[in-house]
Amino acid sequence: MPLFWKPYKSDVTSFIEELKAKKPTLESEQRAGRALLWDRAQDRESQSEWREAKVPQQPYVYQTKR
Repeated sequence: MPLFWKPYKSDVTSFIEELKAKKPTLESEQRAGRALLWDRAQDRESQSEWREAKVPQQPYVYQTKR
């Protein structure tokens, strides 16, 4: 190992670290934004109804039935 060896840090990593240093609330804001769209309780009853109503697809979609 050379005397003046420094571990590599990519430009993207440097940018993200700088962004987090400038705005410390960024991570909590991201989590709050995710909770608005993705972290929701699932309705199991409606999911099971959707699965039952699903029509199976034929192997080749554009083939007409004879």
